[in-house]
Amino acid sequence: MMTHFIQKGNVEATELDGEWIILDTEQYTITKLNGAGGLCWSLLHKMQTIDTLTNSLVEEYKVVQNKEQIQQDVEEFLSNLTQCGLIEHVNRP
Repeated sequence: MMTHFIQKGNVEATELDGEWIILDTEQYTITKLNGAGGLCWSLLHKMQTIDTLTNSLVEEYKVVQNKEQIQQDVEEFLSNLTQCGLIEHVNRP
């Protein structure tokens, strides 16, 4: 079973000077993301997996080494967004 992640519908997002600001209108929170986080966030409007997000970052930033580190960073990023209530995960076969 593979876990997919997707944005929750109760947020507004905007990009400003290479950073992303995420406004959660239900919890009244603001989350700031860097460029890499913003790329992941923009992809999360559709269901994504850890692998698809990792591959997108590798492709965007032309990183050949340290793919394992990028995958760990994506896992931590998704965990943080889940804890903040900004995304949800869905298990799919």
